[in-house]
Amino acid sequence: MTAMGEHLRDTRYDRRRLRVVSLLILCFPGLTNAGALAPLRVDPSLLGGRAASPAAASAAAGEAVSVKPELSDGETTVRATSIRGLRTVEVVAEGEAEIVRDDFRLAANRLTYNELTDEVVAEGDVLLQRGEDRLESPRGNLVLYERVGQFESPEYSFVIPSRSEEAPGRTIVGRGRADRISLEGENQFRAEGATWTTCKPDSEDWFIRAEEIELDFDRQVGTARGSSLVFMDVPLLYWPRMSFPLAEQRQSGFLVPSVAASNKTGFDVTVPYYWNIAPNYDATIVPRVMSRRGLQLGAEFRYLTPTYNGQTRIEWLPQDRVTGEARGLGSVQHAHALTQRLHASVNLNAVTDDQYFEDLSSTLQVSSRRNLLREGRLDYRGDWWQASMLAQGYQNLRDDEPYQRLPQFVVSAYRDDLPGGAEFIFDSEVVNFRHSDDAFIDGRRYNLYPQLALPFVRPGWFVKPKIGFHYTSYDLDDPVMPGGATSITRSLPIFSVDSGMVFERDSNLFGRAFQQTLEPRLYYVNIPYEDQSEIPVFDTARYDFGFAQIFTENRYAGIDRIGDANQITAALTSRFIESDSGIERMRVTVGQRYHLEDRRVALPGESLSNFGRTDVLAAFSGRISRSISLDAAMQYNPENQNTQRTNVRVRFQPERNKVFNIGYRFSRDVLRDIDVSAQWPLGGRWYGVGRVTRSIDENRITEALAGLEYVSTCGCWAVRTAVHRFAITPDDVTNAFFLQLQLTGLGGIGPSPVNLLKRSVPGYGMINESVSDPWFGP
Repeated sequence: MTAMGEHLRDTRYDRRRLRVVSLLILCFPGLTNAGALAPLRVDPSLLGGRAASPAAASAAAGEAVSVKPELSDGETTVRATSIRGLRTVEVVAEGEAEIVRDDFRLAANRLTYNELTDEVVAEGDVLLQRGEDRLESPRGNLVLYERVGQFESPEYSFVIPSRSEEAPGRTIVGRGRADRISLEGENQFRAEGATWTTCKPDSEDWFIRAEEIELDFDRQVGTARGSSLVFMDVPLLYWPRMSFPLAEQRQSGFLVPSVAASNKTGFDVTVPYYWNIAPNYDATIVPRVMSRRGLQLGAEFRYLTPTYNGQTRIEWLPQDRVTGEARGLGSVQHAHALTQRLHASVNLNAVTDDQYFEDLSSTLQVSSRRNLLREGRLDYRGDWWQASMLAQGYQNLRDDEPYQRLPQFVVSAYRDDLPGGAEFIFDSEVVNFRHSDDAFIDGRRYNLYPQLALPFVRPGWFVKPKIGFHYTSYDLDDPVMPGGATSITRSLPIFSVDSGMVFERDSNLFGRAFQQTLEPRLYYVNIPYEDQSEIPVFDTARYDFGFAQIFTENRYAGIDRIGDANQITAALTSRFIESDSGIERMRVTVGQRYHLEDRRVALPGESLSNFGRTDVLAAFSGRISRSISLDAAMQYNPENQNTQRTNVRVRFQPERNKVFNIGYRFSRDVLRDIDVSAQWPLGGRWYGVGRVTRSIDENRITEALAGLEYVSTCGCWAVRTAVHRFAITPDDVTNAFFLQLQLTGLGGIGPSPVNLLKRSVPGYGMINESVSDPWFGP
């Protein structure tokens, strides 16, 4: 029951108790017997808490009357201080009057209800409620069954779901006022001389003003005609007709224009048009005007059915004012379930030139693309095995073009239901490698790798021995070395044992109860040596040394090299797990690999160390206080007694939207840089956002970001501006400018820098969204 309903009930009880207002008896002439009367509902408190008997109910009259008109499926209840009238004509309720039908509640100083037409006329302080939706007016009328009526000079508010990814499930309130509003059936409203906003009543910083606004809650679409967007009493935009979402429903129409600027494109304006072709088909047409480059046209088409889905995207710049050439992009993605087990997919991408993304994009992630994938594949999934056929190539935008796979066949299997708890693993491949450069060797590779494992897993420990046989055959168009073989085979047995234990104890840290673990792990691998110098390198590289790599059989990514090994990896991990929640708060790990024999297999140009131990790896991550977290990793070379790599990042985040990060990265002979980023309140609801990455060795800034954000008092709008500078190479620098006005519940004007800010500032939160603390709750 609403607070107003509780108030009415309490007020009625007080009047009954004090006998201030007498009860009036309703007369219903024209009825021949008591059984023909509509059911009369009497509050039991009127009878001293006793349920009303039929005789008492028929004889009593007063504040609550229930009728069931022929036009309605629901019961209608009328309450008031005074109720009078003839049932077959009309009932007049005065004094805190209300009429309730299903989930509709209409309250006013005076209500006149006609049972035959099912119409209510409301006068004085009219309030129409349905759930959390409200409409207030001085006067109105409503046909309850048809949900048809009109209200004069109304003020209205509707609760609608938020479309934000930051706060799923959150609701916002849309409100407005009008000269007149008409109810035109279930969930249909039409307001004349109306406004619409998500701001609070005392701070309407922005609103849509329109000659007419239609709200269709069945389609979750609002439509405004003769409309303008007013921000801080200044009209910003005018639309003869505009649509806005009331939920997640899609609708055709122009989207909010985007305005940006960069040194590559100049002043950049995009005016997208969204076409909702069908519930499962849509398209977006994107005209883009760049002051330096010219007019670009783009389009994206998406489709979704029960068995297939995909999208097609094109961009076309007829004549680039800088290069004088036509430039474009094409992209096709399609996934198709041919049967329940058989699936096909296509992923094709192309641009007209290698500098397309560098020149026409304003983000580092897009501008630094190296290759565009072109792939078609067919996949089949059995109960315990799967197979795939793949044709794969790339459009290379930079150096080091990868091999094409034309085609590749893969079959793999896994079973864990063998006798004795044994596991069977099988990997196989047939692939034809082709390269556009004649200097590279083409050929075919055939591979089989059956494996058998027998894991023993018990509470507190595990041991998993595994044995496999790796067979690979090559059929080359040309030998790797002059006079070398073009048909090569390699057969290698592989044996490994993975084992570990977990010890636990109760601990106390920072005044909190924790469960501390101690987890030693040993991993042994034995692979005999076989000369592989005549085998070409199609798709193989050295793994980046780290914790993930030291617990793998092969030290190489790819199978053109299988590293010889007689080695043991030892690691020790300690975790602190919060006793109350079970959440891991801190973790410390140290590990190292020990070689029992010298290594001999290498990639071309790779130098191997015969030192008996690898670098020591150490890592720490966790929250060392409520507001400070630390992530650190180090790679130490015991042979040369120096540090090879170091990564350290400290985050200070005392509360939401207040974060400061500082990081240091070091890789010997490769890079040494420092990174500082922050989001911090500046006062007066202003926030500063920034990031600087500086290369110490090169003595230059490789990436910089500076921005300002402002959020309104009620949170119904925010403005963000950001300047981003990044360098792909020292001579190729891009400067981009972003400015966005975000109106809650409507959208944003201008390009959104939010994704850029999230990527650049770890811990960044949108200032007009509610974001929970992932560590210690809200």
